[in-house]
Amino acid sequence: MGTHVIEAGFPVNSDAEFEAVRDIAEAASRSTVCGLARVVDIDIEAALDSGVDMVHVFCSTSDVQLQDSMHASRQEALDRSVEAVERVKEAGVTCMFSPMDATRTDESFMQEIIEATSEAGADWVNLPDTVGVATPRRFYDMVEQVCSYADAHVDVHTHDDFGLAAANALSGYEAGAAQAQVSINGIGERAGNAAYEEVVMALESLYNVDTGIDTTRITEISRIIEEKSDIAVPANKPIVGANAFSHESGIHAAGVIENADTFEPGVMTPDMVGATRELVLGKHTGTHSVRERLEDAGFAPTDSELREVTTRVKEYGAQKEKVTFERLKEIAREVGVEREEVRV
Repeated sequence: MGTHVIEAGFPVNSDAEFEAVRDIAEAASRSTVCGLARVVDIDIEAALDSGVDMVHVFCSTSDVQLQDSMHASRQEALDRSVEAVERVKEAGVTCMFSPMDATRTDESFMQEIIEATSEAGADWVNLPDTVGVATPRRFYDMVEQVCSYADAHVDVHTHDDFGLAAANALSGYEAGAAQAQVSINGIGERAGNAAYEEVVMALESLYNVDTGIDTTRITEISRIIEEKSDIAVPANKPIVGANAFSHESGIHAAGVIENADTFEPGVMTPDMVGATRELVLGKHTGTHSVRERLEDAGFAPTDSELREVTTRVKEYGAQKEKVTFERLKEIAREVGVEREEVRV
């Protein structure tokens, strides 16, 4: 699909994950493959041994994580981070450095560690909103500030604890970030990460950016990940949910039949993401939608028959919530609507 970087995994985690990262690194010819590592020698060596193009080293920088997770001082964190970046660069591999929990890190310390790792040769600095507490304006200010002093390219990593991951990622771009870390279907720790499909389509459709991604396969890859991960995609999920391009309301359906731009974004169409538009029948359905579906099935209802079928669809929908295409045809036969070929 043209995805620029694939962070394939954490090679030191297990033999199986090491092999998976290695296999992806060997197979992905169009994408840069990245391996994750703490600022620990064994992690870095495992990542390098896996054959990745980029090693992403990370170190806690917020005081709460330094004290109660990493059990290290600020100076120890800085020293280990610089050493980790130097080791990756010595191996001739692209290096990304993350001050983990950046959005809860003291600003002066974050500048100190980013400048130190940049001087050590880091190609990228990643700014993670590790626990999802950033707001778009606050995140913008932080990213803009880092861009003003970092020699490295800036990348952002956002979490969805408050439903702001995609908005924060886009805010990061607006502030000068060159890249965002995203996840198909938004899968990630806790409430997840910024969703691949949401960020890509917002960039393409709302910001008019050519991302280089083949967006027509977004729905396809979403379904693959849904199946393999066994994590269901909510029907109302933006871009890839079953209802993303569905219309039930009579007003909406009538408008879409006339011109899809009336009740869809216009700048994003179903075919752009490999999806299809659907007119859903239920308690809010109007005659326009019912007529369209009946004619698709080969029926030619009179105006009175159409009103009767629509009434029954609404009644059935109020009880069953959704009227299938098969049930619509049953209702049409019950009302006595004839097929077009019979009326010739």
